Amino acid sequence: MDQYVSFFKALSDPTRLRIMVLLAEKELCVCQIEDALSLSQAKVSRHLNVLRHARMVEAKREGLWIYYSQVKAKNCLEKKIFECFKKCLRRDKFCLIDIARMTKRCSRDTIKKRSLHA
Repeated sequence: MDQYVSFFKALSDPTRLRIMVLLAEKELCVCQIEDALSLSQAKVSRHLNVLRHARMVEAKREGLWIYYSQVKAKNCLEKKIFECFKKCLRRDKFCLIDIARMTKRCSRDTIKKRSLHA
């Protein structure tokens, strides 16, 4: 039961829900999440830390960057909720704005990477 309590406590904050909706779309670095949510690095990092402790997201280091992604669902409940991030919550007006900002930021990052490698 404790794992479920921890899971739902982590989701009890609107910012963390918004982060999970973004991570249901794709793997992101902190700066991309910052831009998408229009929040400070400190605030985003604090929320990501809560999600990591609840074992809902995982981090992967690539050079100076740390990329976050949603973990694979460990049980039926997580599977259903993770599906809801991708299907139901992504329709929320705030989440739609976040996704649009994230998409814009990620496309700028892709263009930068291409120009650096050209």
